[in-house]
Amino acid sequence: MSITAKRITAAVLAATLVLSLSACSNWSKRDRNTAIGAGAGAIGGSILTNGSGLGTVGGAAVGGIIGHQVD
Repeated sequence: MSITAKRITAAVLAATLVLSLSACSNWSKRDRNTAIGAGAGAIGGSILTNGSGLGTVGGAAVGGIIGHQVD
């Protein structure tokens, strides 16, 4: 996978996250933070591991946990 394709994939994931969160306006603040953390972690994990599926899932898990703990 080329660098351009990875950047496009990351941009699509970010746009999908933003659109999906806009439909969840009745969520609690903690739920929103968890989802945002998971999305950011997935993007970060994907970028840091050059698109590895395991890195993406791991980043989402860590980001979700951190987002859940943030008040």
